[in-house]
Amino acid sequence: MHILRYFILAIALILWAGGLFSTVSHWLYEAGVIAEDYRYGDLYRLWPLPKFKETHYRCPSANRSSDTSSTHLYIIGDSFSDPKQLSESDFGVSHYQRVAWEFQQRAQLDTSKRNVLFIETVERHFRDHFAVSVNQLIVQNDTSQTASLKPTLKQRIRNELNLKNVNERLESELFGQDWALWFKEVKAELTLKWFDRDNGAVTLAKNQQHIFLNLDTDTTNRLNSSFAPLTDKEVNTLVDSVNATADRYLRLGFDEVYLSIVPNKATILEPSRGVYNHLIERVQANPRLKVPFIDTYSRFKKAPSSPYWKSDTHWNCDGRSIWLQAVYQKVKI
Repeated sequence: MHILRYFILAIALILWAGGLFSTVSHWLYEAGVIAEDYRYGDLYRLWPLPKFKETHYRCPSANRSSDTSSTHLYIIGDSFSDPKQLSESDFGVSHYQRVAWEFQQRAQLDTSKRNVLFIETVERHFRDHFAVSVNQLIVQNDTSQTASLKPTLKQRIRNELNLKNVNERLESELFGQDWALWFKEVKAELTLKWFDRDNGAVTLAKNQQHIFLNLDTDTTNRLNSSFAPLTDKEVNTLVDSVNATADRYLRLGFDEVYLSIVPNKATILEPSRGVYNHLIERVQANPRLKVPFIDTYSRFKKAPSSPYWKSDTHWNCDGRSIWLQAVYQKVKI
């Protein structure tokens, strides 16, 4: 009886640690103890409707060979540029470093190289990101090396320790297997068919052919929704912030700075849902904008099929390829 008690306690501690620490949860996933939480998409994870269940896979790398011009590429970006989406081999540069908006990293620029910075953000967070000073990438004065400085022990622990949404992650560990998802699917379908209700975090398209993040569609989300009012004054303020950010990084040693705004899924697939505020077009066409940009919006609008996963907020492999081709043409890498 004591052995069983200690065994159950050990399992509970391991699962609890998985909810707190990224390395532990990754180890549990690699060992097959827990299932990958986003394997069917982030929107399906929030609202598991069987109609939108879609197994995700990693898009093939572009496998571009390292360039002869010795370009060093740096990205400040969100989940569209995380390691599951993009990697150094997609660009063929001789040095690559990415920092997420949620964190800070240091970079040591080699001034004998071509140093290029991408500032990438999805449309729903553009107003948040440029409402404050952008300082996610801290450029060191010492330009003799290109490698990023190693994070301190305190930074590593802080990055590893995930105190937010612990209960949600524990629920995913315990009930993220396919057998449990079947019950969640039944509940989601019954709620929709019997009560015509979504779950609050995800919105169904009016033609019921797509699902969107509620942040993108609900106009009460003033800073996020594609359909929330946006004044010319705020557009000018945001453009000035982009310009100031680019100017600062150019003074710190970058040769080129580019802006990339990735459209919200609802912006492309259901623009008539409400009064679209045309944020991307208004920023890119603003005469005050001094920063060159990757025009993803126009290319996605012309795409012959959806550039997004059916069950996810992110681009699919076609959408990813469209973005990369736009980058190659604009940046010449």
